Amino acid sequence: MGYEDMIIRSYNAQKDRARVEDLERRCEVGPAERGFLFTDTLGDPICRIKNSPVYNMLVAELGDQLVGVTQGSIKLVTVHKPPKNLARVGYILGLRVAPLYRRRGIGFRLVIKLEEWFIANGVDYAYMATEKDNEASFKLFVDKLSYVKFRTASILVNPVSRRMLRISSNFEFEKLEVAEAESLYSKFMSSTEFFPNDIGKILRNKLSLGTWVAYPRGESWGATFPSSWAMLSVWNSGELFKLRLGNAPSSCLMYTQSSQLMEKLFPCFKLPAIPDFWQPFGFYFVYGVYREGPLSGKLVRTLCRLVHNMASKSKDCKAVVTEVGGSDALRHHIPHWKFLSCPEDLWCIKALKNEERNSLFEMLKTPPTRTLFVDPREV
Repeated sequence: MGYEDMIIRSYNAQKDRARVEDLERRCEVGPAERGFLFTDTLGDPICRIKNSPVYNMLVAELGDQLVGVTQGSIKLVTVHKPPKNLARVGYILGLRVAPLYRRRGIGFRLVIKLEEWFIANGVDYAYMATEKDNEASFKLFVDKLSYVKFRTASILVNPVSRRMLRISSNFEFEKLEVAEAESLYSKFMSSTEFFPNDIGKILRNKLSLGTWVAYPRGESWGATFPSSWAMLSVWNSGELFKLRLGNAPSSCLMYTQSSQLMEKLFPCFKLPAIPDFWQPFGFYFVYGVYREGPLSGKLVRTLCRLVHNMASKSKDCKAVVTEVGGSDALRHHIPHWKFLSCPEDLWCIKALKNEERNSLFEMLKTPPTRTLFVDPREV
């Protein structure tokens, strides 16, 4: 049977669920030189996109074999292309091809089909994210499909200890009502690249645990803003899918086991134990981080401690994950473990309409803004 007989169609849960899960397991190969986080979709292959406004999953079928999959979501976001600063964008993720069928154009055909679906739904730009060292992904999207490097982001992963972290008494905290959080995001972050036009739906989603602000003790939150303040929101990604660590050196496992033993034997020393990342675990995703004022960096770090303490009360949550712009100084204030983090996640973009190609060229010439909004529905 030749590849011209391959069928690419939309995912059918009843028919494809088990086969897609099997394909995901066969594609679990990360970088050999360091640890890598794999996803466990808990039997729901579309879990990472099903909270998006519009989404689709495509499967490639050759005879009775499922040989490839990819997913896409669509939303309206902020982009810097005057005079119109909104665009409909399609995000591509989860491209997988069965190991025995690679380098035969299946991934290429899946992406082309997904782009056709984007165009049929009025998408202006398609974009994707990949690690800078993922040579196969880079060659496919940049060399063959004409995507261009757009922005870089840093994915920051911090382990959750079961011990509560000390919170400075110099700062006040307040959990915002959803309406106030939506108003603040619209006021202060609506010009941020890839800020979603439906921020209210994200904040009202059952997976969004809330939005918090922090400011110096003695100042007030109300009619005027404090001299320094910071805010962030938290999304419970662990309700959708789990993570698991692969390719980690044995020394890391030994360190984890020894730290847990020390915590049990000498609890009075308050030594933080490293969580067991080898079993599937949940995580919180921090999004919408914003700050103002001279103390704002310390306030962000303190808010991250607050989120850690929230997570430590959950039996399942073993990490707090944040993604910020690669040039954003915020990354210096957000606690993270370098071993698990990705310092350079590469975003690539492509104009799908002729009239948007000149706008894309202008966007690429514009220096990146300090902040980059990462939608928790697409993590």
